[in-house]
Amino acid sequence: MIDDLDRQLLAIFQKGLPIVSRPYAEIGEPLNLSEDEVINRLSKLKQQGLITRLGVIVNHRKLGYQSNAMVVFNVPDSLVDQIGEHVSQFKFVNLCYQRPRRGERWPYNLYCMIHGKNRDKVLQQLECLIASCGLIKFEREILFSRQCFKQRGALYNLDSKQKVLIHG
Repeated sequence: MIDDLDRQLLAIFQKGLPIVSRPYAEIGEPLNLSEDEVINRLSKLKQQGLITRLGVIVNHRKLGYQSNAMVVFNVPDSLVDQIGEHVSQFKFVNLCYQRPRRGERWPYNLYCMIHGKNRDKVLQQLECLIASCGLIKFEREILFSRQCFKQRGALYNLDSKQKVLIHG
């Protein structure tokens, strides 16, 4: 069970942390909560499993990274963990994960996301990745993003009196 103050806190919190030196203090202001009270309440909600995780959503374009590509590889299943671990060590690789293949038309099982200042930089980084990880012999596709979608955090169903439901 959560109280009305927790519901109000979550309503503010789901909009994201303000970019200030003390975001929890700013979140607490309209609720007359101190920074410590906000942190304690959010910690309690996390311990109860009502908040499952906290993370940062980075707007790459605002940071000057104008190009990104999802690169997919068809690697032997026996090597996917080893190669994936190697790929994920590169600083320019933001995501690296395995997915099941989808028939002959989509035989790829290793995915990684590369962000760069421009398309040429992404391709240069990919060449380095392919050479360093021995990926030259594996079939691949490079899928550059054409559109930037809005990213946001979880939305909470704050109408429920029994529990808070997290929607991704």
